[in-house]
Amino acid sequence: MDKYGSSAEPAVSRRVMLRGYAPAATGGKKQKKKWSKGKVKDKAVHAVTFDKATGEKLAKDVQSYRLVTVAVLVDRLKINGSLARQALKDLEEKGTIKKVVGHSSGNIYTRAVGGD
Repeated sequence: MDKYGSSAEPAVSRRVMLRGYAPAATGGKKQKKKWSKGKVKDKAVHAVTFDKATGEKLAKDVQSYRLVTVAVLVDRLKINGSLARQALKDLEEKGTIKKVVGHSSGNIYTRAVGGD
């Protein structure tokens, strides 16, 4: 106590003293939100060159596809996009597929039906 009869520490209410903790420890102890990482997709490993099996599958199966795009070839043959684009050009030159829509962002092809 100092000479005026007060202590240097701030006054604490009788109720807080009975509970046994200081007022500074009472407020704002909320847990921080833990953000989820989301779903992690496995990294795809696609071929960057044609091997014999993939080349044969391309020649045989693409004739039966109604819709042929880069994404379809990448998904079904497990090849990368640049290889799929080159394959589409080659198949169009051979007459196996025909272009339906040509656009800078991507082309859409369909199977070539006999008689065209």
